[in-house]
Amino acid sequence: MRSIIYYLREFLRPEWIRKFFFAKTAPLETPSYFKGYPTLTGNECTACLSCMMICPAPKAIAVLRTRDGWEPEIYPGHCIRCGLCVEACPEGVLSSGRILDVTRRDGTAFWSWYHLQVDDNLCMRCGNCCVSCPVNREIDPQLAGSGTSSSDEVIMRVEGGRVRILHEEKCTGCKTCETQCPNRAIRVARMVEGVQIGEAEV
Repeated sequence: MRSIIYYLREFLRPEWIRKFFFAKTAPLETPSYFKGYPTLTGNECTACLSCMMICPAPKAIAVLRTRDGWEPEIYPGHCIRCGLCVEACPEGVLSSGRILDVTRRDGTAFWSWYHLQVDDNLCMRCGNCCVSCPVNREIDPQLAGSGTSSSDEVIMRVEGGRVRILHEEKCTGCKTCETQCPNRAIRVARMVEGVQIGEAEV
């Protein structure tokens, strides 16, 4: 009973009532240092799909065919505003606010590549990863069903009973090898490094 009286007395204090009913909060505004959702700059999209490849958020961006050509479509419900699509686009089709403008002015950029790792303890040497890789198939259309290849230009092949990575730099990050591996023995990781680019490249 004593505690009920205590709470009633606290809730009926004029100061508490005033703060509860008349509290004013500042309007929600996006700080200037936040990246915005990517917007179109008007430059022509060549449908290289670099923006989709580097995007870490599933279904956040898609390059769609329009009447006049190709155009990236951003889905705000999925986009995390990391700005990597803006960084990756070689044609400057996308923009996302002040931060990336400053980055461009200062001549800094993100350099990314894909790292392939095979867990030998999980790998069954079935060769599914090698066969399903679209880059591998393009380089060596005669790629054997077992994942072996006579070409030294493929990204990976089964060699000596193991999956051997030969040209990691050719990986486009599509992760087909990852999804086709029955044991989840191969992983594709996107590596990103901040670099200073030359004035000629700005």
